Amino acid sequence: MTETTTDFTALARRYVEAFNRTDPGARRRLVAELFAPGCRYVDPLADVTGHDGVDGFLGTVQDRLPGFEFRLLGDIDAHHDRARFRWQAAPPESYASGAEPPVIGFDVIVLDAEGRIEQVHGFLDAVPAP
Repeated sequence: MTETTTDFTALARRYVEAFNRTDPGARRRLVAELFAPGCRYVDPLADVTGHDGVDGFLGTVQDRLPGFEFRLLGDIDAHHDRARFRWQAAPPESYASGAEPPVIGFDVIVLDAEGRIEQVHGFLDAVPAP
């Protein structure tokens, strides 16, 4: 990993925390703090822009995966203004049992000049069957 002035590990943890925030007001505040106003989030299930788009998408994820907890998986790889990291999502009891998480993916984030997330490119490696 190339040295940067951004603590990408802390940023990735807070990013994943946004997926776990079930209180809409608290989630909205975290989105506004982490993401640039004109940000874009793209993954196989969404293509949204701005704080409203990201916040709405996170709410939809929580509705589709009620009770799931998102966690970082492995190390963060970062250079310049971008980073990639893997994550997983499962019910908390699934983590305790050691079962394979039903949702695994990785995201690439790009930061703006102020260190806020400007772009997210998400990929899904494993998803539950419909």
